[in-house]
Amino acid sequence: MKLHDLRPDEGAKKNRKRVGRGISAGQGKTAGRGTKGQLARSGGGKGAYFEGGQLPLVRRLPFKRGFTNIFRTEYQEVNVDDLARVFSAGDAVTPEALADRGLIRKADQPVVILGRGELAVALKVKAHRFSKSAQEKIEQAGGSVETLEIWLTGPFATVKKLRKDQLDKLLEQRAAE
Repeated sequence: MKLHDLRPDEGAKKNRKRVGRGISAGQGKTAGRGTKGQLARSGGGKGAYFEGGQLPLVRRLPFKRGFTNIFRTEYQEVNVDDLARVFSAGDAVTPEALADRGLIRKADQPVVILGRGELAVALKVKAHRFSKSAQEKIEQAGGSVETLEIWLTGPFATVKKLRKDQLDKLLEQRAAE
């Protein structure tokens, strides 16, 4: 066998159907479109959107703009004036203490301290996030601020990629608890 002997299998290569090229070609005159009607015309048919007169799916659905970020971190909000009302000088403010006093619902979810109101007592505040004004007010009152690490939970934990050293640190902390 030589290179010039190579041929594709019988029936593997078919000529394309050239419609509308005269009566002897087999697909002349109406070019396989039948006679008259919407489907015989160029650009004929209603397209994928049309559902036979029924209100199309796209129009039945309510408008929905944007998207929902499934990795969003939901914070429980606590304001500085709430801390001043509930805690006395020198107290340690932790998510557990906030839950015990009824300022947040769940101690295991992230907490953010916001800056509404005034603070006159010195507090040691531990939370997952602080607004700039809240941090300034706590420090001006003679207190201290400590930012807690957010545990990876839910879909974020399965998708977020951690460096090996971060993963080892996380596993050590969980083992210590």
